[in-house]
Amino acid sequence: MKIRSITSHLLRVPLGDKTFYSSQAAFPERNSYLVRIETDNGLVGWGEGGQYGPAEPVAACVDAVLAPRLIGRDPTEPVRIWEELYAFSRDFGQRGTYIEAISAIDIALWDIAGQAAGLPVWKMLGGRFRDKITAYATGCYYPEKFDDLPSILRALEEEASTYTNSGFGLLKVKIGLLSLKQDIERLKVIRQAVGPDIGLLVDANHGYNAASAIRMGRMMEPLDVLFFEEPVPPEDRDGYRKVRAENPIPVAGGECDFTRYGFRDLIAGGCVDVVQPDLAVCGGFTAFTHVLGFANAYGVATVPHVWGSGVAVAAALQAVATIPAFPHTANPIALLNQPVIEFDRKHNPLRDDLLQDRFVLEDGCLAVPDKPGLGITVREDILTKYSS
Repeated sequence: MKIRSITSHLLRVPLGDKTFYSSQAAFPERNSYLVRIETDNGLVGWGEGGQYGPAEPVAACVDAVLAPRLIGRDPTEPVRIWEELYAFSRDFGQRGTYIEAISAIDIALWDIAGQAAGLPVWKMLGGRFRDKITAYATGCYYPEKFDDLPSILRALEEEASTYTNSGFGLLKVKIGLLSLKQDIERLKVIRQAVGPDIGLLVDANHGYNAASAIRMGRMMEPLDVLFFEEPVPPEDRDGYRKVRAENPIPVAGGECDFTRYGFRDLIAGGCVDVVQPDLAVCGGFTAFTHVLGFANAYGVATVPHVWGSGVAVAAALQAVATIPAFPHTANPIALLNQPVIEFDRKHNPLRDDLLQDRFVLEDGCLAVPDKPGLGITVREDILTKYSS
């Protein structure tokens, strides 16, 4: 079996009046870069790469540079191909766009390898520890008019309640765009709306410096926040260490890190309590296995970041299923010693409509597919509808 073709798909959905903000920017659209790899015997694998910027640079890396090196190769050797592509691009692509391109290719190759073997990716990776995964809702972003705090608080109360009513036991909230005082008011309203038993996570999208993040962490302590994601910019390793040492909330990060080398520095450098590799960014399944080994060795929990289309969610489900408890206990409890999966709740047809089988939340969990490969079928009509 050989690789016959590699095709890029750039998908885009304008959000119009559903535009929202994190601490860093507005999101006027949802976009994804997908790669389709087809073999000479008809198997098709799907991968996703890049999450935070335009898809065009990732597509250019694949189409012009990496894909020509793969035609005619055996697709059931994803680890070997990963190492060869990384070695080829090391001098100019240790981080960022080239690794995002390799991520998409790697995910698609594992999809094909699983289909060829008749096994889901989780079994190809060594086995799963769970057949369903507790999901946390990511929501409570900022609206376009984020300067009207009273109306924001009213809307937050209603939005947060919808997540608990939908069966989520965990909720991740965005902070970092407003003042500390205003964001604490937002968090208080959310905590009041969801009650004391819902796990609350916060994500600053690196909107603070170390001093303000430490202050924010101390202000959040009475709200029983379970982790503080990306408190400072990803390059600021000293800031991460300072925040981790001086604020009372466990620190999470890593969605903007790449390959085993970036995560080696993040984990061994004592920067985080929870590491968050994104499979579509860090280097795919192959890099994920490297990160998981590092994290386990250093006693750091691994909770992958997920943002993108249904392909990214499907890949994350396969990966999270293989994460052992940290540490093992006779009574596993989600997020305390069991991994969870991110389930963004903002409008995104690329996540909700792209795949033939929708993701269904049952008892606060998402099921891990048993079908070979990623276990997905991409809808060609939706692919065509949103292709740019």
